[in-house]
Amino acid sequence: MKRIKRKTKFELHPLMAYVLLIAFSIILSGILRLIDVQATYTTVNNITLELNPITEVIKSLFNLSGVKYIFTNTVSNFANFTVLSNLIILLMGISIMDKSGFLQTAITLTTKRLKKKTVTFIFVLLCVLSSIFGNLSYLIFIPIGALLFYYGKRNPAIGIIAAFAALSCGSAINVIFTSSDSELLNYTLLASHTLNPNYIISHLAFVFIMAVAVLLVTYIITIVTENIIVRKLPKYEFSETELEEDIVTKDEKKGMIYACTSAGIYLLIFIYSIIPGLPLSGALLDNSQTYYIDKLFSVNAFFNNGSVFVITLLFIILGLFYGIGVKTIRNHKDFCDNLGHSLDGIGNMLVMIFLASLFISIFKQTNIGNVIVASVAEIIDNTTFTGLPLIILVFFGVALCNLFVPSSTLKWYMLSGTVVPVMMRSVMTPEFAQIVFRFAETTTMNITPMLAYFIVYLAFLEKYNQRDKKVRLIESIRYQMPYTIIIGLTLIVILILWYVVGIPLGINTLPTMR
Repeated sequence: MKRIKRKTKFELHPLMAYVLLIAFSIILSGILRLIDVQATYTTVNNITLELNPITEVIKSLFNLSGVKYIFTNTVSNFANFTVLSNLIILLMGISIMDKSGFLQTAITLTTKRLKKKTVTFIFVLLCVLSSIFGNLSYLIFIPIGALLFYYGKRNPAIGIIAAFAALSCGSAINVIFTSSDSELLNYTLLASHTLNPNYIISHLAFVFIMAVAVLLVTYIITIVTENIIVRKLPKYEFSETELEEDIVTKDEKKGMIYACTSAGIYLLIFIYSIIPGLPLSGALLDNSQTYYIDKLFSVNAFFNNGSVFVITLLFIILGLFYGIGVKTIRNHKDFCDNLGHSLDGIGNMLVMIFLASLFISIFKQTNIGNVIVASVAEIIDNTTFTGLPLIILVFFGVALCNLFVPSSTLKWYMLSGTVVPVMMRSVMTPEFAQIVFRFAETTTMNITPMLAYFIVYLAFLEKYNQRDKKVRLIESIRYQMPYTIIIGLTLIVILILWYVVGIPLGINTLPTMR
Protein backbone atom coordinates (compact mmCIF):
# COMPACT_ATOMS: atom_id res chain seq x y z
CA MET A 1 0.00 0.00 0.00
CA LYS A 2 1.18 3.47 -0.82
CA ARG A 3 1.72 5.80 2.05
CA ILE A 4 -0.33 8.93 1.88
CA LYS A 5 1.90 11.93 2.44
CA ARG A 6 0.21 14.66 4.39
CA LYS A 7 1.15 18.16 3.42
CA THR A 8 2.32 20.09 6.44
CA LYS A 9 1.05 23.63 6.62
CA PHE A 10 3.84 26.19 6.51
CA GLU A 11 3.94 28.25 9.68
CA LEU A 12 6.37 31.10 10.12
CA HIS A 13 8.17 31.11 13.47
CA PRO A 14 7.66 34.44 15.30
CA LEU A 15 11.42 34.97 15.44
CA MET A 16 11.66 34.56 11.67
CA ALA A 17 8.73 36.96 11.27
CA TYR A 18 10.77 39.67 12.99
CA VAL A 19 13.82 38.81 10.88
CA LEU A 20 11.72 39.27 7.73
CA LEU A 21 10.30 42.55 9.05
CA ILE A 22 13.84 43.78 9.64
CA ALA A 23 14.96 42.78 6.13
CA PHE A 24 11.83 44.29 4.56
CA SER A 25 12.33 47.60 6.40
CA ILE A 26 15.94 47.84 5.21
CA ILE A 27 15.11 47.06 1.58
CA LEU A 28 12.03 49.32 1.57
CA SER A 29 14.06 52.23 2.96
CA GLY A 30 16.49 51.87 0.06
CA ILE A 31 13.71 51.83 -2.54
CA LEU A 32 11.81 54.78 -1.03
CA ARG A 33 15.00 56.81 -0.69
CA LEU A 34 15.89 56.06 -4.31
CA ILE A 35 12.59 57.53 -5.55
CA ASP A 36 12.96 60.43 -3.08
CA VAL A 37 9.79 59.89 -1.04
CA GLN A 38 9.21 62.74 1.43
CA ALA A 39 6.42 64.67 3.11
CA THR A 40 5.97 67.94 5.00
CA TYR A 41 4.09 68.71 8.20
CA THR A 42 3.59 71.92 10.17
CA THR A 43 4.70 72.80 13.69
CA VAL A 44 3.96 75.90 15.73
CA ASN A 45 6.67 78.17 17.10
CA ASN A 46 5.85 78.49 20.81
CA ILE A 47 7.07 82.10 20.95
CA THR A 48 5.97 83.74 17.69
CA LEU A 49 3.07 81.30 17.00
CA GLU A 50 4.26 81.12 13.40
CA LEU A 51 3.70 77.92 11.42
CA ASN A 52 6.96 76.22 10.50
CA PRO A 53 7.00 73.58 7.76
CA ILE A 54 9.25 70.58 8.42
CA THR A 55 10.08 68.07 5.70
CA GLU A 56 10.62 64.42 6.55
CA VAL A 57 12.71 62.27 4.20
CA ILE A 58 13.48 58.55 4.12
CA LYS A 59 16.86 57.44 5.49
CA SER A 60 18.16 54.47 3.56
CA LEU A 61 19.76 51.62 5.50
CA PHE A 62 20.28 49.64 2.30
CA ASN A 63 23.84 50.88 1.93
CA LEU A 64 27.20 50.86 3.71
CA SER A 65 26.25 53.54 6.25
CA GLY A 66 23.10 51.57 7.07
CA VAL A 67 25.14 48.42 7.71
CA LYS A 68 27.46 50.43 9.96
CA TYR A 69 24.47 51.77 11.91
CA ILE A 70 23.07 48.28 12.46
CA PHE A 71 26.35 46.78 13.63
CA THR A 72 27.37 49.68 15.87
CA ASN A 73 23.98 50.27 17.54
CA THR A 74 22.39 46.84 17.90
CA VAL A 75 23.98 45.98 21.25
CA SER A 76 23.43 49.41 22.79
CA ASN A 77 19.81 49.53 21.59
CA PHE A 78 19.14 46.14 23.17
CA ALA A 79 20.87 47.11 26.42
CA ASN A 80 18.87 50.34 26.59
CA PHE A 81 15.57 48.70 25.65
CA THR A 82 13.58 49.53 28.79
CA VAL A 83 11.09 46.72 28.15
CA LEU A 84 13.82 44.17 28.91
CA SER A 85 15.20 45.62 32.15
CA ASN A 86 11.81 46.58 33.57
CA LEU A 87 10.33 43.18 32.72
CA ILE A 88 13.12 41.27 34.45
CA ILE A 89 12.86 43.42 37.59
CA LEU A 90 9.06 43.15 37.81
CA LEU A 91 9.11 39.41 37.13
CA MET A 92 11.17 38.94 40.30
CA GLY A 93 8.37 40.53 42.33
CA ILE A 94 5.63 38.61 40.53
CA SER A 95 7.72 35.45 40.91
CA ILE A 96 7.84 35.56 44.70
CA MET A 97 4.11 36.36 44.89
CA ASP A 98 3.37 33.36 42.71
CA LYS A 99 5.83 30.85 44.18
CA SER A 100 4.97 31.66 47.79
CA GLY A 101 1.30 30.99 47.04
CA PHE A 102 0.12 34.57 47.61
CA LEU A 103 -1.35 35.05 44.13
CA GLN A 104 -3.26 31.77 44.16
CA THR A 105 -4.77 32.50 47.56
CA ALA A 106 -5.56 36.13 46.70
CA ILE A 107 -7.20 35.15 43.42
CA THR A 108 -9.19 32.37 45.10
CA LEU A 109 -10.45 34.67 47.85
CA THR A 110 -11.46 37.50 45.49
CA THR A 111 -12.93 35.54 42.59
CA LYS A 112 -14.34 32.31 44.04
CA ARG A 113 -17.91 33.60 44.34
CA LEU A 114 -17.86 35.70 41.18
CA LYS A 115 -19.03 34.72 37.71
CA LYS A 116 -16.39 34.33 35.01
CA LYS A 117 -17.63 37.36 33.06
CA THR A 118 -17.61 39.47 36.21
CA VAL A 119 -13.98 38.56 36.90
CA THR A 120 -13.08 39.40 33.31
CA PHE A 121 -14.93 42.75 33.47
CA ILE A 122 -13.23 43.82 36.71
CA PHE A 123 -9.79 42.78 35.44
CA VAL A 124 -10.28 44.59 32.12
CA LEU A 125 -11.50 47.73 33.91
CA LEU A 126 -8.37 47.73 36.08
CA CYS A 127 -6.22 47.37 32.96
CA VAL A 128 -7.96 50.27 31.23
CA LEU A 129 -7.69 52.56 34.28
CA SER A 130 -4.03 51.60 34.77
CA SER A 131 -3.09 53.78 31.79
CA ILE A 132 -2.39 56.45 34.41
CA PHE A 133 0.84 54.53 35.11
CA GLY A 134 1.86 54.56 31.45
CA ASN A 135 3.58 51.64 29.73
CA LEU A 136 4.58 50.05 33.03
CA SER A 137 1.08 48.55 33.18
CA TYR A 138 1.89 46.15 30.31
CA LEU A 139 4.63 44.50 32.36
CA ILE A 140 2.38 44.10 35.40
CA PHE A 141 -1.00 43.07 34.03
CA ILE A 142 0.00 40.74 31.19
CA PRO A 143 1.79 38.20 33.46
CA ILE A 144 -0.77 38.67 36.26
CA GLY A 145 -3.60 38.24 33.73
CA ALA A 146 -2.15 34.88 32.71
CA LEU A 147 -1.99 33.74 36.35
CA LEU A 148 -5.48 35.11 37.12
CA PHE A 149 -7.04 32.89 34.46
CA TYR A 150 -4.70 29.98 35.19
CA TYR A 151 -5.72 29.85 38.86
CA GLY A 152 -9.31 30.33 37.73
CA LYS A 153 -8.95 27.01 35.84
CA ARG A 154 -9.15 28.74 32.46
CA ASN A 155 -6.72 29.09 29.56
CA PRO A 156 -4.04 31.63 30.62
CA ALA A 157 -3.94 32.91 27.02
CA ILE A 158 -7.40 34.39 27.58
CA GLY A 159 -6.00 36.60 30.32
CA ILE A 160 -2.97 37.57 28.21
CA ILE A 161 -5.08 38.52 25.17
CA ALA A 162 -7.68 40.40 27.23
CA ALA A 163 -5.00 42.23 29.23
CA PHE A 164 -3.13 43.37 26.13
CA ALA A 165 -6.35 44.48 24.42
CA ALA A 166 -7.43 46.46 27.48
CA LEU A 167 -4.01 48.00 28.08
CA SER A 168 -3.60 49.00 24.42
CA CYS A 169 -7.16 50.01 23.54
CA GLY A 170 -7.44 51.74 26.91
CA SER A 171 -4.06 53.48 26.71
CA ALA A 172 -5.59 56.74 25.50
CA ILE A 173 -8.80 56.77 27.56
CA ASN A 174 -9.08 57.43 31.26
CA VAL A 175 -11.39 59.40 33.54
CA ILE A 176 -8.25 60.67 35.26
CA PHE A 177 -6.18 63.34 33.50
CA THR A 178 -2.89 61.50 32.81
CA SER A 179 0.63 62.80 32.26
CA SER A 180 0.33 61.82 28.59
CA ASP A 181 -2.86 63.92 28.30
CA SER A 182 -0.97 66.82 29.84
CA GLU A 183 1.83 66.60 27.25
CA LEU A 184 -0.64 66.44 24.39
CA LEU A 185 -2.64 69.32 25.83
CA ASN A 186 0.40 71.59 25.53
CA TYR A 187 0.59 70.94 21.79
CA THR A 188 -3.18 71.33 21.43
CA LEU A 189 -3.13 74.66 23.23
CA LEU A 190 -0.16 75.90 21.21
CA ALA A 191 -1.86 74.99 17.92
CA SER A 192 -5.12 76.66 19.00
CA HIS A 193 -3.25 79.91 19.70
CA THR A 194 -2.46 80.28 15.99
CA LEU A 195 -6.15 81.21 15.53
CA ASN A 196 -7.07 82.36 19.03
CA PRO A 197 -4.11 83.47 21.21
CA ASN A 198 -6.37 83.70 24.29
CA TYR A 199 -7.78 80.18 24.11
CA ILE A 200 -7.71 78.27 27.42
CA ILE A 201 -8.18 74.52 28.00
CA SER A 202 -9.07 72.98 31.37
CA HIS A 203 -7.70 69.63 32.53
CA LEU A 204 -11.34 68.68 33.21
CA ALA A 205 -12.27 69.26 29.57
CA PHE A 206 -12.57 65.55 28.69
CA VAL A 207 -14.03 63.94 31.81
CA PHE A 208 -17.59 63.20 30.55
CA ILE A 209 -16.76 61.64 27.20
CA MET A 210 -13.83 59.75 28.71
CA ALA A 211 -16.03 58.24 31.43
CA VAL A 212 -18.45 56.91 28.79
CA ALA A 213 -15.56 55.61 26.66
CA VAL A 214 -13.97 53.78 29.61
CA LEU A 215 -17.17 51.93 30.47
CA LEU A 216 -18.02 51.06 26.86
CA VAL A 217 -14.50 49.89 25.98
CA THR A 218 -14.36 47.78 29.15
CA TYR A 219 -17.73 46.20 28.34
CA ILE A 220 -16.78 45.54 24.70
CA ILE A 221 -13.46 43.91 25.62
CA THR A 222 -15.25 41.71 28.16
CA ILE A 223 -17.90 40.59 25.65
CA VAL A 224 -15.39 39.99 22.85
CA THR A 225 -13.15 38.03 25.22
CA GLU A 226 -15.91 35.77 26.53
CA ASN A 227 -17.85 35.28 23.28
CA ILE A 228 -15.11 35.29 20.61
CA ILE A 229 -11.63 34.75 22.06
CA VAL A 230 -12.61 31.94 24.44
CA ARG A 231 -14.10 30.01 21.52
CA LYS A 232 -11.04 30.55 19.31
CA LEU A 233 -8.54 29.22 21.81
CA PRO A 234 -7.93 25.49 22.31
CA LYS A 235 -8.87 23.85 25.59
CA TYR A 236 -6.13 24.20 28.17
CA GLU A 237 -5.01 20.91 29.71
CA PHE A 238 -4.78 20.95 33.50
CA SER A 239 -3.49 18.09 35.63
CA GLU A 240 -5.85 16.43 38.11
CA THR A 241 -4.07 18.16 40.98
CA GLU A 242 -4.50 21.58 39.34
CA LEU A 243 -8.21 20.93 38.80
CA GLU A 244 -8.85 20.23 42.49
CA GLU A 245 -11.02 22.81 44.21
CA ASP A 246 -8.98 25.50 45.95
CA ILE A 247 -9.79 25.74 49.64
CA VAL A 248 -8.24 28.57 51.63
CA THR A 249 -6.86 27.20 54.91
CA LYS A 250 -6.41 29.03 58.21
CA ASP A 251 -2.66 29.26 57.61
CA GLU A 252 -3.26 30.81 54.20
CA LYS A 253 -5.65 33.35 55.71
CA LYS A 254 -3.00 34.12 58.33
CA GLY A 255 -0.45 34.57 55.55
CA MET A 256 -2.80 37.01 53.80
CA ILE A 257 -3.10 39.03 57.00
CA TYR A 258 0.71 39.17 57.31
CA ALA A 259 1.06 40.17 53.65
CA CYS A 260 -1.66 42.81 53.62
CA THR A 261 -0.56 44.36 56.92
CA SER A 262 3.08 44.70 55.84
CA ALA A 263 2.11 45.97 52.38
CA GLY A 264 -0.33 48.42 53.97
CA ILE A 265 2.43 49.92 56.15
CA TYR A 266 4.72 50.18 53.10
CA LEU A 267 2.01 51.90 51.04
CA LEU A 268 1.12 54.35 53.82
CA ILE A 269 4.74 55.49 54.04
CA PHE A 270 5.00 55.72 50.28
CA ILE A 271 1.67 57.56 49.80
CA TYR A 272 2.63 60.06 52.51
CA SER A 273 5.83 60.82 50.60
CA ILE A 274 3.90 61.85 47.46
CA ILE A 275 1.39 64.14 49.19
CA PRO A 276 2.54 67.75 48.79
CA GLY A 277 2.36 70.25 51.63
CA LEU A 278 2.77 67.90 54.60
CA PRO A 279 5.80 67.84 56.94
CA LEU A 280 8.69 65.89 55.34
CA SER A 281 6.43 64.88 52.43
CA GLY A 282 6.58 65.51 48.70
CA ALA A 283 10.17 64.36 48.35
CA LEU A 284 9.25 62.02 45.49
CA LEU A 285 7.57 64.76 43.44
CA ASP A 286 8.82 67.16 40.79
CA ASN A 287 7.53 70.39 42.30
CA SER A 288 8.51 72.43 39.24
CA GLN A 289 5.40 71.14 37.46
CA THR A 290 1.91 72.68 37.61
CA TYR A 291 -0.43 69.68 37.52
CA TYR A 292 -0.12 67.05 40.24
CA ILE A 293 -0.08 64.27 37.65
CA ASP A 294 2.99 65.90 36.07
CA LYS A 295 4.63 66.18 39.48
CA LEU A 296 4.31 62.39 39.70
CA PHE A 297 5.23 61.39 36.16
CA SER A 298 7.53 64.10 34.79
CA VAL A 299 10.98 63.11 33.56
CA ASN A 300 12.63 64.45 36.73
CA ALA A 301 10.13 63.02 39.26
CA PHE A 302 11.53 60.35 41.56
CA PHE A 303 8.16 58.61 41.55
CA ASN A 304 8.34 58.19 37.78
CA ASN A 305 11.98 57.15 37.66
CA GLY A 306 11.69 54.75 40.58
CA SER A 307 8.19 53.38 39.93
CA VAL A 308 9.42 49.99 38.65
CA PHE A 309 11.41 49.30 41.80
CA VAL A 310 8.66 50.73 44.03
CA ILE A 311 6.09 48.30 42.60
CA THR A 312 8.55 45.39 42.56
CA LEU A 313 9.34 45.97 46.23
CA LEU A 314 5.59 45.97 46.99
CA PHE A 315 5.24 42.60 45.25
CA ILE A 316 8.24 41.22 47.13
CA ILE A 317 6.80 42.33 50.47
CA LEU A 318 3.46 40.69 49.68
CA GLY A 319 5.07 37.42 48.63
CA LEU A 320 7.66 37.36 51.43
CA PHE A 321 5.33 37.99 54.35
CA TYR A 322 2.68 35.66 52.95
CA GLY A 323 5.36 32.97 52.60
CA ILE A 324 6.49 33.56 56.18
CA GLY A 325 2.88 33.27 57.40
CA VAL A 326 2.19 29.95 55.62
CA LYS A 327 5.78 28.71 55.97
CA THR A 328 6.44 28.37 52.22
CA ILE A 329 9.41 30.65 52.92
CA ARG A 330 11.36 29.32 55.90
CA ASN A 331 14.80 30.77 55.29
CA HIS A 332 16.83 33.03 53.04
CA LYS A 333 17.43 30.19 50.56
CA ASP A 334 13.68 29.78 49.95
CA PHE A 335 13.38 33.53 49.49
CA CYS A 336 16.23 33.69 46.95
CA ASP A 337 14.95 30.66 45.03
CA ASN A 338 11.47 32.16 44.81
CA LEU A 339 12.80 35.40 43.32
CA GLY A 340 13.95 33.65 40.17
CA HIS A 341 10.96 31.33 39.69
CA SER A 342 9.33 33.34 36.87
CA LEU A 343 12.67 33.83 35.13
CA ASP A 344 13.10 30.11 34.48
CA GLY A 345 12.99 29.23 30.80
CA ILE A 346 12.76 32.78 29.44
CA GLY A 347 15.58 32.28 26.95
CA ASN A 348 13.19 32.30 24.00
CA MET A 349 11.52 35.41 25.41
CA LEU A 350 14.87 37.22 25.56
CA VAL A 351 15.63 36.34 21.93
CA MET A 352 12.21 37.66 20.89
CA ILE A 353 12.77 40.89 22.80
CA PHE A 354 16.21 41.25 21.19
CA LEU A 355 14.81 40.93 17.66
CA ALA A 356 11.89 43.23 18.49
CA SER A 357 14.27 45.90 19.78
CA LEU A 358 16.37 45.54 16.62
CA PHE A 359 13.32 45.83 14.35
CA ILE A 360 11.94 48.90 16.15
CA SER A 361 15.35 50.57 16.14
CA ILE A 362 15.88 49.94 12.42
CA PHE A 363 12.37 51.02 11.44
CA LYS A 364 12.68 54.27 13.42
CA GLN A 365 16.06 54.95 11.82
CA THR A 366 14.59 54.62 8.31
CA ASN A 367 12.14 57.44 9.17
CA ILE A 368 9.39 55.68 7.22
CA GLY A 369 6.92 56.15 10.09
CA ASN A 370 7.51 59.89 10.31
CA VAL A 371 7.07 60.28 6.55
CA ILE A 372 3.72 58.46 6.76
CA VAL A 373 2.54 60.74 9.59
CA ALA A 374 3.69 63.82 7.65
CA SER A 375 1.84 62.54 4.56
CA VAL A 376 -1.37 62.20 6.57
CA ALA A 377 -0.84 65.76 7.87
CA GLU A 378 -0.55 66.96 4.27
CA ILE A 379 -3.77 65.20 3.28
CA ILE A 380 -5.68 66.73 6.22
CA ASP A 381 -4.21 70.16 5.52
CA ASN A 382 -5.29 70.06 1.87
CA THR A 383 -8.75 68.59 2.42
CA THR A 384 -11.94 70.52 1.80
CA PHE A 385 -13.90 68.30 4.18
CA THR A 386 -15.79 69.84 7.08
CA GLY A 387 -18.01 68.46 9.83
CA LEU A 388 -18.52 64.69 9.99
CA PRO A 389 -16.40 63.83 6.90
CA LEU A 390 -13.49 65.74 8.46
CA ILE A 391 -13.90 63.89 11.77
CA ILE A 392 -13.87 60.53 9.97
CA LEU A 393 -10.86 61.53 7.84
CA VAL A 394 -8.84 62.59 10.90
CA PHE A 395 -9.91 59.47 12.80
CA PHE A 396 -8.80 56.99 10.14
CA GLY A 397 -5.70 59.04 9.32
CA VAL A 398 -4.52 58.94 12.92
CA ALA A 399 -5.41 55.24 13.24
CA LEU A 400 -3.19 54.56 10.20
CA CYS A 401 -0.34 56.68 11.58
CA ASN A 402 -0.48 54.78 14.85
CA LEU A 403 0.45 51.53 13.12
CA PHE A 404 3.85 53.01 12.25
CA VAL A 405 4.40 55.56 15.06
CA PRO A 406 2.82 54.37 18.34
CA SER A 407 4.25 57.29 20.33
CA SER A 408 1.34 59.60 21.17
CA THR A 409 3.56 62.59 21.86
CA LEU A 410 5.51 62.33 18.59
CA LYS A 411 2.36 61.83 16.49
CA TRP A 412 0.54 64.77 18.03
CA TYR A 413 3.64 66.96 17.79
CA MET A 414 3.59 66.30 14.04
CA LEU A 415 -0.19 66.45 13.56
CA SER A 416 -1.50 69.05 16.00
CA GLY A 417 -0.21 72.03 13.99
CA THR A 418 -2.44 70.89 11.14
CA VAL A 419 -5.36 69.03 12.74
CA VAL A 420 -6.27 71.60 15.42
CA PRO A 421 -6.44 74.67 13.10
CA VAL A 422 -8.27 72.70 10.38
CA MET A 423 -10.90 71.48 12.85
CA MET A 424 -11.19 74.93 14.44
CA ARG A 425 -11.92 76.42 11.01
CA SER A 426 -14.67 73.81 10.80
CA VAL A 427 -16.07 75.28 14.06
CA MET A 428 -14.83 72.37 16.22
CA THR A 429 -13.03 73.00 19.50
CA PRO A 430 -9.35 72.12 20.05
CA GLU A 431 -10.47 69.80 22.86
CA PHE A 432 -12.61 67.85 20.41
CA ALA A 433 -9.64 67.62 18.04
CA GLN A 434 -7.55 66.04 20.81
CA ILE A 435 -10.38 63.62 21.68
CA VAL A 436 -10.65 62.51 18.04
CA PHE A 437 -6.88 61.96 18.03
CA ARG A 438 -6.91 59.96 21.27
CA PHE A 439 -9.84 57.78 20.28
CA ALA A 440 -8.32 57.07 16.86
CA GLU A 441 -4.88 56.02 18.09
CA THR A 442 -6.28 53.74 20.78
CA THR A 443 -8.14 51.60 18.21
CA THR A 444 -4.99 50.31 16.47
CA MET A 445 -2.53 50.34 19.36
CA ASN A 446 -3.11 46.62 19.95
CA ILE A 447 -2.29 45.44 16.42
CA THR A 448 1.02 47.15 15.69
CA PRO A 449 4.32 45.27 16.19
CA MET A 450 5.91 48.74 16.34
CA LEU A 451 4.64 49.03 19.93
CA ALA A 452 7.56 47.97 22.11
CA TYR A 453 5.27 46.07 24.49
CA PHE A 454 3.68 44.01 21.72
CA ILE A 455 6.60 41.60 22.07
CA VAL A 456 5.74 41.07 25.76
CA TYR A 457 2.23 40.04 24.72
CA LEU A 458 3.60 37.68 22.05
CA ALA A 459 6.24 36.24 24.40
CA PHE A 460 3.72 35.38 27.13
CA LEU A 461 1.38 33.78 24.60
CA GLU A 462 4.32 31.61 23.62
CA LYS A 463 5.21 30.87 27.25
CA TYR A 464 1.75 29.47 28.07
CA ASN A 465 1.26 27.74 24.73
CA GLN A 466 0.63 23.99 25.08
CA ARG A 467 0.50 23.22 21.37
CA ASP A 468 3.38 21.78 19.41
CA LYS A 469 3.39 24.68 16.94
CA LYS A 470 4.62 28.15 17.83
CA VAL A 471 2.32 31.14 18.31
CA ARG A 472 2.69 33.07 15.06
CA LEU A 473 2.95 36.84 14.78
CA ILE A 474 -0.05 36.97 12.42
CA GLU A 475 -2.02 34.74 14.79
CA SER A 476 -1.35 37.04 17.75
CA ILE A 477 -2.56 40.02 15.70
CA ARG A 478 -5.63 38.07 14.56
CA TYR A 479 -6.64 37.58 18.19
CA GLN A 480 -6.68 41.37 18.59
CA MET A 481 -8.59 42.25 15.41
CA PRO A 482 -12.13 41.79 16.84
CA TYR A 483 -11.28 44.31 19.59
CA THR A 484 -9.92 46.82 17.06
CA ILE A 485 -12.92 46.61 14.74
CA ILE A 486 -15.66 46.77 17.36
CA ILE A 487 -13.98 49.38 19.57
CA GLY A 488 -13.10 51.50 16.53
CA LEU A 489 -16.70 51.53 15.29
CA THR A 490 -17.99 52.25 18.80
CA LEU A 491 -15.65 55.21 19.33
CA ILE A 492 -16.57 56.67 15.93
CA VAL A 493 -20.26 56.46 16.89
CA ILE A 494 -19.50 58.22 20.20
CA LEU A 495 -17.67 61.03 18.38
CA ILE A 496 -20.50 61.47 15.88
CA LEU A 497 -23.12 61.44 18.64
CA TRP A 498 -21.24 64.00 20.72
CA TYR A 499 -20.72 66.24 17.68
CA VAL A 500 -24.28 66.06 16.33
CA VAL A 501 -26.10 66.37 19.66
CA GLY A 502 -23.59 68.79 21.17
CA ILE A 503 -23.03 66.87 24.41
CA PRO A 504 -20.37 68.46 26.67
CA LEU A 505 -16.97 66.76 26.49
CA GLY A 506 -16.22 67.77 30.05
CA ILE A 507 -16.61 70.70 32.41
CA ASN A 508 -17.62 73.78 30.35
CA THR A 509 -16.36 72.18 27.12
CA LEU A 510 -18.35 71.42 23.97
CA PRO A 511 -17.36 69.69 20.73
CA THR A 512 -18.19 72.82 18.71
CA MET A 513 -17.55 76.52 19.22
CA ARG A 514 -21.09 77.61 18.42
